[in-house]
Amino acid sequence: MNKRIRIALAGNPNAGKTTLFNAITGARQHVGNYPGITVEKKEGYASSGGRELHLVDLPGTYSLTAYTQEELVARNYLIDERPDIVLGVLNSSALERNMYLAVQVLEIGLPMALALNMMDEASKQGIRIDAARLSEHLGIPVVETVARNGQGVETLLALAGEYAQSRLGSWKPLEISYGPDLDPVLSEMVGRIEAEGFLTDRYPSRWLALKYLENDEEIRIVGRKAGKLAEELEAMSAKVAEHCKKTLATYPEAIIADYRYGYITSLLRDVIQRDTDRQRIDFSDNMDRLLTHKFLGPLGMLGVLFAIYWFTFSIGQYPLGWVESVFSMLGEVVSAGLPDGLLKSLIISGVIDGAGGVLSFVPLIMIMFLFIAFLEDSGYMARIAYMLDRVFRIFGLHGCSVMPFIVSGGIAGGCAVPGVMAARTLRSPREKLATLLTAPFMTCGAKVPVFILLISVFFPQHQALVMFCITMLGWVAALVVSRILRSTLIKGPSTPFVMELPPYRLPTLRGVMIHTGERTWQYIKKAGTVIVAISIVIWAMMTFPGLPEDKLAHFDRQREAIHAELKLADSDSPLALRLHEHLNLMDNVQGEAALRGSVAGRIGIALEGISSWAGFDWRTNIALVGGVAAKEIIVSTLGTAYSLGQVDTEAAQPLAERLAKSPQWSPLTAASLMIFILLYAPCFVTVVAIRQEAGSWKWALFSVVFNTGFAFALSVLVYQGGKLLGLG
Repeated sequence: MNKRIRIALAGNPNAGKTTLFNAITGARQHVGNYPGITVEKKEGYASSGGRELHLVDLPGTYSLTAYTQEELVARNYLIDERPDIVLGVLNSSALERNMYLAVQVLEIGLPMALALNMMDEASKQGIRIDAARLSEHLGIPVVETVARNGQGVETLLALAGEYAQSRLGSWKPLEISYGPDLDPVLSEMVGRIEAEGFLTDRYPSRWLALKYLENDEEIRIVGRKAGKLAEELEAMSAKVAEHCKKTLATYPEAIIADYRYGYITSLLRDVIQRDTDRQRIDFSDNMDRLLTHKFLGPLGMLGVLFAIYWFTFSIGQYPLGWVESVFSMLGEVVSAGLPDGLLKSLIISGVIDGAGGVLSFVPLIMIMFLFIAFLEDSGYMARIAYMLDRVFRIFGLHGCSVMPFIVSGGIAGGCAVPGVMAARTLRSPREKLATLLTAPFMTCGAKVPVFILLISVFFPQHQALVMFCITMLGWVAALVVSRILRSTLIKGPSTPFVMELPPYRLPTLRGVMIHTGERTWQYIKKAGTVIVAISIVIWAMMTFPGLPEDKLAHFDRQREAIHAELKLADSDSPLALRLHEHLNLMDNVQGEAALRGSVAGRIGIALEGISSWAGFDWRTNIALVGGVAAKEIIVSTLGTAYSLGQVDTEAAQPLAERLAKSPQWSPLTAASLMIFILLYAPCFVTVVAIRQEAGSWKWALFSVVFNTGFAFALSVLVYQGGKLLGLG
């Protein structure tokens, strides 16, 4: 029986690596994070030629220089986990640039196979590649593939599996000459490293020496802990760096990169042929003339965004109603089957009305994710970044800030945590910081259920338009605040924007469904775990300490008096009906009194003197405080707050109906609340991510205080202005 082969997929962004991973593993995959790091880790399983394959999709990266967290994660995985083989996924139409990462992997010495992906697009551009000759030059398997339709995938897996077994995990580092200025010191450093066995149990000696010449900070930190030779290696690299600066006006890192590209050029000289006779503009260029036009492009982008919301609300209302009905029926069953008490209250108010309120929106969230996955896989998202760069520069941001905004929910449904992490691609610390502080203004997937709830109740005739306006407000607020910050606290010059635009592709149904399913499942898992836990905690805060004995006795005496009158009255008489209504009212009064006296109720009431300026009552305040932990909690907390103390006939009502009937609510209140939720303090996990990326709690806490103050000021302006205009 052959052992399971571990395969690591490595490649540049937009090389089709994830598409290939999905084509190989299908549904046999799961998504998580690398231990201690918020960088996505995908693993999956497959079989080929009787071999079991365990695949790991490494973060997309252009090199292994460890300038970014993705590069560091990919490099450390390759070195520490030592997969049986690395599958390099290369964009065939940009082979020279994509080979840079592959050469770095080969320099480590890992067994490697290359997938020349997107060969169909390379052919359309008049590019012909001799895969057999490239395989001969490198001595490794090289296979032409088209991942989106599975072409060449089986051959690739078969050859990769055979090659991995033939290598038996042995490392054979590729050695490249780096010229007369670096080769002598490189050889000397290798000799010293091997003589003392300095970190050779983890790193190949020549690769380690190269990292010292490249001034790799992580390697230097590890080396200083390993022994005194580290000082000698650092001194040698500093000496050669000074020599290069004086004689060549450059530095070792640049020389190493130049020689690597020189090696790649010589390697591909007889491998690539281009059709120079054919003057053509490919399909992507023709599309870009229209879709990235100076005026038509942004209009088209806004149209696409509005269309997503229109389809989402038009199609999603039906499954949303079905799911709400299921939770209503579940509440009725539990209400009828359990006696009154804490357990019944916990299950109905804490779990069903809490987490159930969040899960009800899964159909709409899934539809939105479906459209976003289609845009991402088609290549249109990159065009949005390209078009918005001109606008962003006016506000002191960078074109690379667009993707963190989009990931955070610029097209509703993202998440601020990976959006904040995506800001690490910005080289300017000032532009990065401005992006970190404003990315949470976007309509992330956690805020979407709140907006859908309020829009469906108070703006039923204009749902898509209101959702579109809320999304646009997030963008406008982010740009305005960025301009303020870049003009005051974080002044500095802007940096140029360079971005690769991937070719347009028709997304595959399988790829779109996998991406949609992954995001929807992550949403459901969060609602079913974290949200349930926090809902139960908030239910406890809204239930305890409960009413004191004297007040309970007072309510009991009133009920006894009503029951005594009921015994004397005819069961069908108007008096009996009024007495039953009085009993129901008594239950509600007691429930509201208990909620007001609870821990959460006291917090909400204490804030009401200020929050009432924006139209928020004490129940809403409880939800907003809980929303600092996670924005999804707002819906679940409102559901719990409005169900506690209700009589059985009311307990089965959806939250939307309760809000619609409440005299404290109006379209103006809903608009004020949506603005506040859009802009106020980021959730706790996002605050931690900002701290990690900014390197200081100062800016993380600033985002909490400043964002909340800014949101409240805008909400007060809208609410009070609306009342003056007679809209309240």
